[in-house]
Amino acid sequence: MQISVRLFASLAETVGARELMLSDLPEPCTAGAVGEALFRRFPQAAGMRDSVMYAVNAEYVQPDFPVASRDSVALIPPVSGGAESDPHFRIVDEPLSADALHALVLCPQAGAVSVFLGVVRDNNLGRSVDYLEYDAYPEMAERIMRRIADEIRARWDVVEIAMQHRIGRLEIGEASVGVAVSSAHRAEATDACRYGIDRLKAVVPIWKKEVWADGEEWIEGSLTPAAELD
Repeated sequence: MQISVRLFASLAETVGARELMLSDLPEPCTAGAVGEALFRRFPQAAGMRDSVMYAVNAEYVQPDFPVASRDSVALIPPVSGGAESDPHFRIVDEPLSADALHALVLCPQAGAVSVFLGVVRDNNLGRSVDYLEYDAYPEMAERIMRRIADEIRARWDVVEIAMQHRIGRLEIGEASVGVAVSSAHRAEATDACRYGIDRLKAVVPIWKKEVWADGEEWIEGSLTPAAELD
């Protein structure tokens, strides 16, 4: 059997290809067997054997999932830090959506959903702002977002939480950050959402540069003092 295999990030770099064909696979075949064949062919990547995830035709599957010759199998290395990416807590480079955040936290137990979006305005400190640029330490930022969610759960009876921040160039009116919280009652959702954005601004490693017609300056960056994160 011959299978088309897709590779990403560090795994693709180690193998030296983003797509390849594997031949002489057993029948019946599983996603895990495809992985084993790849690691035999590229032993330099074998150290990732226990940490990769599998997808067949763009859907996550377990290693014992059966595959056919027409299928596309993807081997997905762990994100930096070794944890699976969580869509609830992300640094992104695409536009943020209030509807998408709402959908992430909406569930049958929730009677209230609070969503906050921070957007780029055209002025600050008496200056006219052309656009903003955001930078972040994504691996650390997402980890600290999850810690903030734990803080929220310890203080309020909430159901789901989501936090996302956009990086790169943002134009006037575009959303830079979003926080969403669902709970059984509105008070918990609104209070927790406000705490979430305030805490995110205080401790998540994200930096903002203002750009004006006659200059630019990094004017704001979150601080991450160790004492606040223990």
